[in-house]
Amino acid sequence: MSDDATSTGTHPAENRTFPPSSAFVQNANARPSLYSEAARDRLGFWKSRAASLSWHKTPTETLDWSDPPFAKWFADGELNAAYNCVDRHVESGHGDQVALLAEYEDGSDAAFTYAQVKDEISRMANVLEGFGVTTGDRVAIYLPMIPEAVFAMLACARIGAPHSVVFGGFSADALRSRIEDAEAKVVITADGQFRRGKALPLKDAVDAALSGGAESVTNVLVVRRTGGDVAWTEGRDVWWHEARESASSDHEPVWVEAEHPLFILYTSGTTGKPKGIVHTTGGYLTQASYTHRDVFDLKPDTDVYWCTADVGWVTGHTYIVYGPMANRATQVIYEGTPDTPHQGRWWEIVQKYGVSIFYSSPTAIRTAMKWGDDIPAKFDLSSLRLLGSVGESINPEAWLWYRRVIGGDRCPIVDTWWQTETGAIMISPLPGITDAKPGSAQVPLPGISAEVVGDDGEPIENEKTGYLVLTEPWPSMLRTIWGDPERFKETYWSRFPGKYFAGDGAKRDEDGDIWLLGRVDDVMNVSGHRLSTTEIESALVSHDWVAEAAVVGADDETTGQAVVAFVILREGTQGDVEAAGGEEEAAKILRAHVGTEIGPIAKPKKVLLVTELPKTRSGKIMRRLLRDVAEHRTIGDTQTLADSSVMDLIQKGLEDKK
Repeated sequence: MSDDATSTGTHPAENRTFPPSSAFVQNANARPSLYSEAARDRLGFWKSRAASLSWHKTPTETLDWSDPPFAKWFADGELNAAYNCVDRHVESGHGDQVALLAEYEDGSDAAFTYAQVKDEISRMANVLEGFGVTTGDRVAIYLPMIPEAVFAMLACARIGAPHSVVFGGFSADALRSRIEDAEAKVVITADGQFRRGKALPLKDAVDAALSGGAESVTNVLVVRRTGGDVAWTEGRDVWWHEARESASSDHEPVWVEAEHPLFILYTSGTTGKPKGIVHTTGGYLTQASYTHRDVFDLKPDTDVYWCTADVGWVTGHTYIVYGPMANRATQVIYEGTPDTPHQGRWWEIVQKYGVSIFYSSPTAIRTAMKWGDDIPAKFDLSSLRLLGSVGESINPEAWLWYRRVIGGDRCPIVDTWWQTETGAIMISPLPGITDAKPGSAQVPLPGISAEVVGDDGEPIENEKTGYLVLTEPWPSMLRTIWGDPERFKETYWSRFPGKYFAGDGAKRDEDGDIWLLGRVDDVMNVSGHRLSTTEIESALVSHDWVAEAAVVGADDETTGQAVVAFVILREGTQGDVEAAGGEEEAAKILRAHVGTEIGPIAKPKKVLLVTELPKTRSGKIMRRLLRDVAEHRTIGDTQTLADSSVMDLIQKGLEDKK
């Protein structure tokens, strides 16, 4: 046990607290007075946080909440996100500071100063404007984790063209649906990407996406990464390295209103169609920079920061691009996986660059924990001074391992809760203030109002399970769902009128600290990525063999939740299944099919072939009961089923196949 741990109960993993060291407290950015400042004048608090940005026109308004749930923050102000992330640092004399330490999968590297980033994003902005992109046009970005992904986002922000970043692991169909919904004018991609030592195509998916629609796209800008052969459409496709040669490094940023959309980021919903979450410029950048500075205790002159996320997810947007760069961070971005070419790759990178702040996911932490203590022990991790966790709840055992093995029993851990929709961290310890508690996100940040409520929307007693809601608007909140304001209202604001419902279950412990309990709807959280049951079910049913499918998220010690699919085969397909090698091989084929249709992240961990699914009299599938089966629990109440014997059939069928 660490010397600075204190016991507060009988369950050693969950009931120990870890106060920050006196040295950390003394030098911390965040002070306890933040809480009282925000409680005394919440809007004044946010106005003072916004003042840390550089405004072309300083706002006089803070919040307009006259038409809830549609908020406007700092609406009469004007600014530019790229200017705040790059230009102002160069102008203040920090142009020679390294902004990006790019580590490639093969061990090669590159460094870009803030002055160099300014030149690169200015060139790319000029190229995009040459394609006819103007303020308000949308640009789709489909790139691996290379510096050009950051350049592309900031180049779009420089013009005031909202970007839509699509994770490079998504399929052509998933890419097409997002391009079409946003009506993107340009796609920025690469010839390919390196993954686990292999060069994999990327532009092929763009070509396939555009061949089936997406008529709004006029140009495709292609970064050369792997050097592999690619199909080429003359007049549409342009190599970035060629366009860059003649592009000027001078570009005047476009000043936009604070409520101008900065980006659209698509996330799965409980219906099959992904939701385009819209974030605007002024409020989002205010909260992104504030939370990054205070939650991670950033010292821009000395820290080396590393967030291991991909820019295809919101964590990459807020805590790789906009938050850190607004705060003049020096940070690592890494192209590859944590186990290529060996399982100590991440710790090797920490040692190489002297990383001091490390932000990763519980899935990655649990995986490293499985690989064993001896792997990180081979590397010097003494540069680390703060650790962070994001994506889903971290179990106390993994939290303690993270602190002991990676943090040397000295690093505070910030366990952060937030969502694509919230835009920035909402609930988290502050490392120089909070006595950290393994597995709990603990308290809303200063300026944030969160509560745990019951079915009636009223706050519930400590130790009781309820629903996490946000009771006041916040600057980085989503403004709408792209093109569908009614869906925005229905999805997030209808369950508890006047409150934003996060979709997560939660409880407060005896101290009032918040513990997140996972999703309460039909969206799964797999390795920190939100996946819709409906989207995966649709992919399964698109296979010729499948008549019907139901998908649930089952607890998984590595990924938080794992996708488990229950599939009914079409009549007459038994011969095809046998020819394929039987049910086990058929399950593998169906898993691969989902990977092709949506992307590898959505592949079910298990595909179970069944003859029936549990349904209510109205035909609704009772996924709760399937989750019981997937997690090997006693089957719950079956009274509402049209035929309660179905569960016996499912269980018996699965037992027979063991």
